[in-house]
This record gives sequence, C-alpha cells and structure tokens, in this order.
Amino acid sequence: MEGFSFERLFELLEQNRLKQLRDELQEWNVVDIAEFLQELSVDKLLLIFRILPKSLAAEVFAYLESDNQARIVDSISDSELSYLVEELYVDDAVDFLEEVPASVVRRVLASATPQTREVINRVLEYPENSAGSVMTTEMVEFHTRFTVKQAIDHIRKNGVDKETINTCYVINDHRKLKGVLTLRQLLLAEDDTLIKEIMTDDQQVISVTTHDDQEDVADMARKYDLLSVPVVDHENRLVGIITIDDIVDIIEEENTEDLEKMALMTPSEETYLKTTVFTHAKSRILWLMILMLTSTFTAQIITGFEEGLAAVAGLTACIPMLMGTGGNAGNQTSTLIIRGLALGELTVKDYFKVLWKELRVSLICGAALAVANFARMWLLRGIQPAGLETILVVCAAMLVAVVVAKVIGCTLPIAVKLIHLDPALMAGPMITTIVDAVSLILYFALAKAWLM
Repeated sequence: MEGFSFERLFELLEQNRLKQLRDELQEWNVVDIAEFLQELSVDKLLLIFRILPKSLAAEVFAYLESDNQARIVDSISDSELSYLVEELYVDDAVDFLEEVPASVVRRVLASATPQTREVINRVLEYPENSAGSVMTTEMVEFHTRFTVKQAIDHIRKNGVDKETINTCYVINDHRKLKGVLTLRQLLLAEDDTLIKEIMTDDQQVISVTTHDDQEDVADMARKYDLLSVPVVDHENRLVGIITIDDIVDIIEEENTEDLEKMALMTPSEETYLKTTVFTHAKSRILWLMILMLTSTFTAQIITGFEEGLAAVAGLTACIPMLMGTGGNAGNQTSTLIIRGLALGELTVKDYFKVLWKELRVSLICGAALAVANFARMWLLRGIQPAGLETILVVCAAMLVAVVVAKVIGCTLPIAVKLIHLDPALMAGPMITTIVDAVSLILYFALAKAWLM
C-alpha cells in the first residue's frame, strides 16, 4: 500500500494518538490491518481492535490467528460478541470455532441468534476436510421462474449479506440446483427475459457434494477456472458454496501437507513456531527411525564386499558418488511423478508411458554422467589410484544406477497410488534409501564380475 507503513502506525500508537490511528487504519485493507494487529502485544491488540468501527472489526477478526481471536472473544461483552458472530460469514465463523477451546465455542454459539447457531452447527457436523466443512451458506439464489429484473432486484435487496454476488445459483421449489449464471449475464440481458433461458443449465453445472474431499474441490476449481463451487446434498439440493478465498486456502493447506509427507513428516495443523518442540520431534522421529533401520541393508551390502573393496584400488572412494547420484536421479523423477499425480496430469493407467519416457531420459542422463565421470577419474587417477578397468566399471555402474533409480522413481509413486495411499510417501528420503541399496548391489555385482 503506497504511502502507508507499519512504522507510521507504531509511531501513532506509541504517542497514544488513537483517534488518528483509527482514521488511518480505516484506509487500510482488512488483511493488512490484521497483519499489523498480529505484530502487537495482547493488550495493545485488544485496545486497537476495540477502537475500530464494528463492521471493520468483524472483517479484520476473520483474518486474525485463532489464539488472538480467542483472546478477543474473552475480552468483549456478550452483546459485542453477538454482533461479531452475526457479521462473520458462516465459513469464517466455522473456521474460527474449529480452532478455539470448547469454552469459547459454547460462548460464541450462546451469543448467536437461533438461525445463525443452527447454520453453524450444521456445518460443524460435516466431516473434517470435507466440502461441507468449508462451505458458506451465504450465496445468492434465484427461482427458475424469476425474470432478469426480478433477479437484479433480489440481489439489491439481499446481496449485501452474501459472500459473493458474482455467481448466482438457480433452484426449483425443492431447492434442487437447476443452473448457474453470472452477474455479467444478468446485466447484459433484457429485463423481461426468464433467467432459465440464459443460465448454464444443470447438465453443465459443476458441483460437489457435502462429503467430497476438499482437495477434490480445489482440483475442480482449478480445472474449470471457477471462482466459486456450489455444494449440494445427496439429493442435489443446494446447501452452500465454496468461494475462491477458501479454495486458495485449501490449495495452500494441501500443498503444505504434501511437502511434509514428501519429507516423511507427519502433517501438522499448526504453524512452525506454534508447534511445540515435542510435537515437532514426534512428527519426525518415526520415519527417521525407519530410515535408520533400513540403512542396515546398505551396511550389510558393503560389509559383504569388504574383501573385494580392499583388493581393488578406487572402488571404495566411488561409493558416495554412486549413491548420491542414484538418489538424486530417483528424487528428480519421483518429484515429477508425484506432482503429476497430484495435479491429475498423470494416472495409474499412464504407467507404461511414463516408464518408457523415463527409460529414454535415464539413458541420456546416465550416458552423459558416465562420460563425464570417465574424464574426471582419468584426470584424477594419480590422486585416486584406479586402473582403466576400475574406471570402466564405475562408469558402467553409474549408467545402470541412474537408469534403475529413475525406473524406481517413477514406479513407486504410481504403485502407492494404485493401493490408494498418498504418493508423496514415496519421495525424498524413502526413494534415496531404496535407490542407495539397489545401486550398491548393482555396483558390487559389476565389480565382482569384471574385477574380482
């Protein structure tokens, strides 16, 4: 925001010029106000929140972190809390209630009107991470018999409390979703035109059910370029919508979860700094333990070839390079495949196409690395004594390791997807551990055949 800075606001706060601070904050975007409040101590946060106009305060509240939201609820009166709850959109209220202690939830629901309480409770009953749990019920609805003029009048009368009016939904007497139309379509149509004549009908409407996974909602919005997604029940009755702000949050949440799984950590709902040390350790120790134990196979492989390694100069020195190159090659492929599966660009049925492509890629990469390694070892043979046969074995092992690593890197994520597990589990450390063991077996097999 040009012309504004947190420094100016901090200065006004330090000088206790609260009226001027209030006036300045009213010129800010609600997201930026929330970010400023997050920088303050609890006492000052509560002070500034209280001096904001009520309607602005309610908007800012939705963007605060849950711990600060709970502190605000504890500090305000029942009448103020009632106003706050009624001003919040249902999805924002539900997000807040899912994060705060039960005592706060009870007080918030007690302060809400019966109608609001009923809606919030209904949304809270849906399974976690389902479409129903993230939807809002505040959308614009038209009956199929409305004309364009009646629809526009309806928006003017009721649209102020709706989360969005850009996309409107058409229902029949039984609340079944019959069509969708945009505000643009309404404004460009003649007043006496029936909206059922200009709407996108129910055979083309993209919708989700209340129990669909939120990740499917995000995928659908991305695929069809939707700013909002209608949510229906099992009888195709319209019950809510999921708007673009929540869709973006879902995408961020799912991406974070995938990254944590790719690093073999148990996904956490809290931010890094808010997660306790014990929770961090608990989320990591299991897979670290598994990886440590599986490395026993690598140690056993090396132990089994100790005599051969001692007899041939240069073999031992090349082990880290081969393991590192194989692991990196496998990670490159697994990352691409996991991302392709997540975005729907790849399916289990594409396995043989993927395998054929990765075989060709791996041969090119492996051959280039083998040639470069031959030149490197030949130039350094005085520092790392190794005969021509040893160099050729290492280069051949390099080629084979890269090919095998890329085959494993594309096969394991798809195999895991086939048994309905998350492909992200087959990334990073897991692929590296598997490829290390396989690369060593192949390396020593080649060395034994040619040199020992």
